[in-house]
Amino acid sequence: MKIAQIAPLAESVPPRLYGGTERVVSYLTEELVRLGHDVTLFAAKNSLPALSVMLERVRRRAHEFDVLHFHIESLHFPLFRALARKTVTTLHGRLDLPELPPLFKEFPEMPLVSISDSQRRCVPAANWTATVYHGLPAEICPLNPAAPRGAGSYLAFLGGVSQESGLDRAIEIARRSGLRLRVAAKVDAADEHYWRESIVPLLRDPRVEFIGEVDEAGKPAFLGKAVALLFPIDWPEPFGLAMIEAMSCGTPVIAWRRGSVPEIVDHGVTGFIVDSIDAAVAAVPRGAQLDRSRVRSRFEERFSAARMTRDYLSVYRSLGRTRALRAI
Repeated sequence: MKIAQIAPLAESVPPRLYGGTERVVSYLTEELVRLGHDVTLFAAKNSLPALSVMLERVRRRAHEFDVLHFHIESLHFPLFRALARKTVTTLHGRLDLPELPPLFKEFPEMPLVSISDSQRRCVPAANWTATVYHGLPAEICPLNPAAPRGAGSYLAFLGGVSQESGLDRAIEIARRSGLRLRVAAKVDAADEHYWRESIVPLLRDPRVEFIGEVDEAGKPAFLGKAVALLFPIDWPEPFGLAMIEAMSCGTPVIAWRRGSVPEIVDHGVTGFIVDSIDAAVAAVPRGAQLDRSRVRSRFEERFSAARMTRDYLSVYRSLGRTRALRAI
């Protein structure tokens, strides 16, 4: 099958540091190539200076591909409407915005993939073809089977710093649990004020260590040596790649019941789903007792790159069947 993957231009593919969508596109592309498919990746690598240029290049070459797989939200809808039957669009962002239902109503022919069932609740009438959970290559974050114990034990926080990411909650959970908190996070310019006013004062606690962003090579040690990953979000997160990165290492996840969390965390198996700081604190010692090999096994069953790619190939083939039926 000849497949075009069209990625956002905010980061390279794969990204050097932060970049969830770009990382997923990279994993999917590599797995498709491994399976023998002919894949062309359109992405940022100092060669495509603007999104409009990239989309024009994709449009000119559209006849070369069986499937055009977009990962750029809805920006391509007007230009590729006539080719809707050979496109699929994975929506990676939040959909609980008032301007989105009219958009999907205007472009009902564009096939869409959600990255969790919770993501599509605000636009249930959109042209959904499947839900495909993200996946990781098995070797990216290998299992660390030994549960951390002793004076060096810590909780981990991985993600961006914003009011919705819940870093303040994570710091309070660690403080009340009597454990260190190691924070691997990016601070965007838009969140600089929140960072300086609300988070920096909390970093004076000697048990909190801010280490900045970690690259892919640094994640296995950062996550694998943690007692648990804290994921105390306060927004409808469509997926949350950090959760499966931790689970791949065998590290349990303690996460708030928001967005996709109940679909990703198997309560009592790969972590705990909570609704309060008190519940999160109580979950920390319980998380330390979970079987880390079983956490990893559940990751392999549900969130491998191979499984993600199989699911997308099913979507691509369904597009071909739909075209064939409409041609009859």
